[in-house]
Amino acid sequence: MSSDNLTYPGGLEALLGRYNSRRDPFDFTDLSFPPEDVDLALLAATKVTEEATKKPKWEPNPRSAWANKRRTIAREFIGNSELAYLNALLISNLRKSSAPEGCAALFLRLWEEQPAHLIEALDIRWKVSSIMTFADHGGTDVQRQVGQALRMLFGMMKLYEFERLYSGFDPQTPFGFSRKKRVSLPLNMDQYSLRAGGLDSNLLAPVWELAMTDPGIAPLANHLMEELNRDPGTVFRRLRRMREVYARLKGDD
Repeated sequence: MSSDNLTYPGGLEALLGRYNSRRDPFDFTDLSFPPEDVDLALLAATKVTEEATKKPKWEPNPRSAWANKRRTIAREFIGNSELAYLNALLISNLRKSSAPEGCAALFLRLWEEQPAHLIEALDIRWKVSSIMTFADHGGTDVQRQVGQALRMLFGMMKLYEFERLYSGFDPQTPFGFSRKKRVSLPLNMDQYSLRAGGLDSNLLAPVWELAMTDPGIAPLANHLMEELNRDPGTVFRRLRRMREVYARLKGDD
């Protein structure tokens, strides 16, 4: 098969090259993280100030990639808690191919001991980033399974919802029925049934149920799934509305 016929010429090797190109670890020359037994309640009660966005005189290399990254993230968290800021700093390192010793354990401790505070303090973007971090650094099989499943779910949602913007429809508006194309789905998949299809439930329910069995990831996963359930601009809500219209048209209601 010609490389012109491939979405990713080079296949796995090329994909891995692109994936790993942004995973080089930060170069640390100072003690950048608190010890694993740090007082989390104190961090939750302490606010990030503008000082965190400035170059401290004691910093050995204030122009390093990590120093710049740390200050950039700090700008998002001014007035928020030091605990929420620490969560973001840990995630930024745990995304890399390696991170300072203790980062993963500290990240897991944050979510085991302070989930309510973090859920309240973080915006949805950082909460999604947090759940994705469990995919590689979860402390249990359940945490890694749930993290991987939700990383795939939210990643695919971002891709297809972005592409959908070019359709001219906003996220809350379902497509009509008159312009449906009578063509095969990719990979010769069966068509989804608006009347009786259960693929959406089959995707969401097992992951949600599994997440609730692990106290280290349950609060965050449950919160995100409830947010997904409330959001009016997802494919799941659009399909529900299409299903309701379809039922009225067919006289099923």
